[in-house]
Amino acid sequence: MTPFSAELLGTAILIVLGDGVVANVTLARTHGHGGGLIAITTGWATAVFVAVYAVAAVSGAHLNPAVTLALALRGKFAWAAVPSYMCAQLLGAFAGAVVVWLAYRRQFEATAEPATIRGVFCTAPAIRDPGHNLLTEAIATFVFVLGVLQIAAPTHGLGALDALPVALLVLAIGLSLGGPTGYAINPARDLGPRLAHAVLPIRGKGDGDWGYAWVPIVGPLVGAAAAALLHAAWLG
Repeated sequence: MTPFSAELLGTAILIVLGDGVVANVTLARTHGHGGGLIAITTGWATAVFVAVYAVAAVSGAHLNPAVTLALALRGKFAWAAVPSYMCAQLLGAFAGAVVVWLAYRRQFEATAEPATIRGVFCTAPAIRDPGHNLLTEAIATFVFVLGVLQIAAPTHGLGALDALPVALLVLAIGLSLGGPTGYAINPARDLGPRLAHAVLPIRGKGDGDWGYAWVPIVGPLVGAAAAALLHAAWLG
């Protein structure tokens, strides 16, 4: 397995389990319907653990353009490999979203609300205020990336044993900072599934809310860059 294919596979696993728990909790006529925030945040944290553990030894398990950017800014990852990693992450996120649709196709058909259908694939603000939503995503990603950089510092890469603390970090962010925007903290996690939502033949799915789509892309990248700069100033 190459680093490209590992990043693609890892990100696909992340989305299958992460978007999968959202589908189980929010779509109509599932056994997990109405499970609530705790189920979703726990599911996403577990998704991160499984995905990171699965491919860490091959690619370092970035699974997130924000992490790739931060590691490159810190000099811990080659800039020449950044485009291929980000491409793999986006393709993996798209593929993972398609798998979720296949698994929950009948539940998508049974769900009447377009916003609920779209919410399985991508994030949306609880209160729409682009400037504030951008700041929220930047803050959440800043906390996430700063934690990842510190967890990764001893080995200069995300080893398999680092999967658990990273998953706990994602759980904490979801519970503490996930309320305003749904804590994308990962441009590929939002954009890849949003693209899948656009092309999949889902009846009554509505639009993809593309006017908001830039927020969960720009916010995490800004937060990641700020975290990398602070980490460099802090540790040298």
